[in-house]
Amino acid sequence: MKNENKIRIFLVDDDVVFLKSLEIEFLQLDTFIVETYITGELCLENLSHNPDIIILDYLLDGIDKHAMNGIQVLDEIKAFDVKIPVVMLSQQDRIDVAINCMHHHAYDYVVKSETAFFRLQQIISTTFKYHKMENELNWYMARM
Repeated sequence: MKNENKIRIFLVDDDVVFLKSLEIEFLQLDTFIVETYITGELCLENLSHNPDIIILDYLLDGIDKHAMNGIQVLDEIKAFDVKIPVVMLSQQDRIDVAINCMHHHAYDYVVKSETAFFRLQQIISTTFKYHKMENELNWYMARM
């Protein structure tokens, strides 16, 4: 598949083992260009690469205790471009955490588990099918 047809995904997680496993899973699909970052600050520095979607860890303090947390990074991403879908990813299986993420305009919330990759894959697939239909509708409406 040509690079211009691939989805550019940013994976941001301070758990390097989990991050690498997600990267491997996404790269096996051959529909993604994957960039990985172990801090939110590195992700923010590279937003000019125009990600189509960002998978962002909630805590992000495993490597640097003074690093920005996921909510702070989410707010900065939305300030840069409100249209970038950001899926929050966390060990926190608590509804109040998920609701807080949604209040900060997260696109979705996924708990880290054995099924996290499949859930992420479903979210991404649904998101880009919707965007494709929306673009086709806009194209059609512009021709009327």
